[in-house]
Amino acid sequence: MQITNNTILITGGSSGIGLAMAEAFLKAGNEVLICGRRESKLNEAKEKFPQLHTKVCDVSEKTDREELFQWATTEFPGINLLVNNAGIQKEINFLTGAAGLLDEENEIETNLTGSIHLCALFIPQFLKQEKECAIVNVTSGLAFIPLKIVPVYCATKAALHTFSISLRSQLTKTNVRVFEIAPPIVKTELHREAKARKQSQRGISPDVVADATLKALSRDQYETIVGQAKVLKGAARIAPGFFHRLLNKVAAGKD
Repeated sequence: MQITNNTILITGGSSGIGLAMAEAFLKAGNEVLICGRRESKLNEAKEKFPQLHTKVCDVSEKTDREELFQWATTEFPGINLLVNNAGIQKEINFLTGAAGLLDEENEIETNLTGSIHLCALFIPQFLKQEKECAIVNVTSGLAFIPLKIVPVYCATKAALHTFSISLRSQLTKTNVRVFEIAPPIVKTELHREAKARKQSQRGISPDVVADATLKALSRDQYETIVGQAKVLKGAARIAPGFFHRLLNKVAAGKD
């Protein structure tokens, strides 16, 4: 797939991986739209990259997703690429009642339902385009070996991984390509609690993920496992139970 002259919408595009992708796509010669929950962060991104088009949107809300779709397709009818990047990660302990599970910042709605719904909205529009179109779903190495302190996050990313496989299969004979990018720990604002934030300090730069994304698109490499996430996918094939215990032991030792 070509990586220039596209019109691209990136959810969660005001910081972290999303903003790094936005910068990379702009430099490659694309028109880039980003959305995010916080207008202040969108304004900061716009100040840094004036070419960006921004929209306040909470992808966990159905009406916001529908408004985002209407805005994007009305103002930019040639849109041909959707990046489902918005995500949150929360530490949830079911031994203590799973506090925060259904809070306003809802992992299931943000990480999974929102991405699937946006695909449902945009795919019919993409199928009408004469040019190549694509959906890029950002998952995680934790889709393959989960970290127990963030169980819902891991579950949503595992579900988005399998959804990407099924969607890719359904769209094989169309003009719509489905890509998955699965990074390891990345230095972003994703992490809501202290333990996960501390682990994120060891993460890779969002720029590495952005570079890997553009390379994947240019090579039609539909599943891209970035950096140390490759270890987790390989471990899931060899001995998932053993490596699950090992990963969680290592993580606990570094809290």
